[in-house]
Formats: sequence, C-alpha cells, structure tokens
Amino acid sequence: MLMDSCQGKPRTPTIHEKVCPQCGSIIELFSIDTEVACEKCGFVAYNDTLSCVQWCKYARKCVGDEMYEHMMQIAEMQKRKKGESA
Repeated sequence: MLMDSCQGKPRTPTIHEKVCPQCGSIIELFSIDTEVACEKCGFVAYNDTLSCVQWCKYARKCVGDEMYEHMMQIAEMQKRKKGESA
C-alpha cells in the first residue's frame, strides 16, 4: 500500500505514450506503472522510466517489498538490455 504522501520528494504521476511494437497502437503508461498491456493486442510494455523507486530511500516503505523488488528487477533488466544494444 502506498503511503499517504511521498516521503522523499513530492511527485505527480505523469503519463507517457509508447507505440506498441506488435500492432502499432498507442500504449499509455503512468510513471508509477511498471508494465501495461496493450489494449488492442495484449503486448506487455515496460516502463522505461520507473519513477522515484530507483533512487528514493523511502521507496521500499512507500510501495511495499513485493512491488519494490518487482520494479527493481525490471530496472535491472532494462539496464542490461541497454548495455547489450550499446
């Protein structure tokens, strides 16, 4: 469960759009989403900018252990993916 307010730095979630690589539809991701399935074809898109969870010392307390671990795994996956493409 999220805390009542951000303990690290106040942030308002932002929305980002991605083009689905499978069908070309627009996928909308909020900055607090880790992944979102395309409404048209079901392709799962991951959030490239995982918000404050990557840097905030209160993140684990704020989002909970399970969500924190999940988001950090995705961040590590993205880091490795970027390293492979460089």
